[in-house]
Amino acid sequence: MTAPDYKALLNASKTVYQLHDEMMAFAPFPDDIISQPLTPCVHPASDLLQSEADLTSTHYQQLTGLIQKTAPQMCWRDIYTAPQDARNKQAYEFSKRLGCYSLIGNDAPFASHYLRLFMVYMPANLHYPWHSHPAEEIYLVLSGNAVFKRKGYDDEHLGEGQTMFHQSELAHAIETSDKPMVSLVAWRNHFDIPPILLEDI
Repeated sequence: MTAPDYKALLNASKTVYQLHDEMMAFAPFPDDIISQPLTPCVHPASDLLQSEADLTSTHYQQLTGLIQKTAPQMCWRDIYTAPQDARNKQAYEFSKRLGCYSLIGNDAPFASHYLRLFMVYMPANLHYPWHSHPAEEIYLVLSGNAVFKRKGYDDEHLGEGQTMFHQSELAHAIETSDKPMVSLVAWRNHFDIPPILLEDI
């Protein structure tokens, strides 16, 4: 992939981000972005996303298409390591289908001191178990829908254009049904501390 392809993805993400009030209220789009070298990293979810035929979006089709197109050239994240506890191995299996790569951050084509920006892909019928992390986080659904669960809150069914905020260390989970979901996800603060899986709540 050539640099202009990464730039197109960045520009499309920036446009969507800056036009969404809740994203901008969470954190301004960073103005200190620099390019950096990137070595692609394979992951089973990359193949799933590339073959996905059900990614429809009314307002974000350009960005969704670029996310799908650039899948082979990104460094996909292994967010969770295999658990030692046999009781958690079944829950861990979801991570082979959960897809996430960074656009701004570590192992990404761009860097910033102020924000991390990710693309998260969840195929249909995937349960992302309860987890937490110190970073504050906001999801913007670009395509599809899912049920967002937060400890102490009612479940919310979100679709295209809707957002979900996760405060620091708040336990949360996500579940798709018959449609896949692609989201733009931003982190602020505590960038380098990964999420951890929790017991069912």
